[in-house]
Amino acid sequence: MKLKPLADRVVIKMIEAEETTKSGIILAGNAKEKPSIAEIVEVGPGGIVDGKEIVMTVKKGDRVITSKYAGTEIKLDGTEYVVVRQSDILAVVE
Repeated sequence: MKLKPLADRVVIKMIEAEETTKSGIILAGNAKEKPSIAEIVEVGPGGIVDGKEIVMTVKKGDRVITSKYAGTEIKLDGTEYVVVRQSDILAVVE
């Protein structure tokens, strides 16, 4: 099954947080921060949203930073995805 976002929505897959610190300490599962870096899996077409024209500026494969609690989590075929609005994406990681 494939997700196809509508309007200004973007489907992202979160990239796992580091399990060890820079000094080599292994973190327990509950000590890790919720990751905020993700890879874009699919991008909606944009268009008119709430009376404003939205042009999609991100593309499939981009690594992005999102708002910490943004979006709707979806589990599909054993993989977890998050559907967010383009406006919930804070930056593109280059």
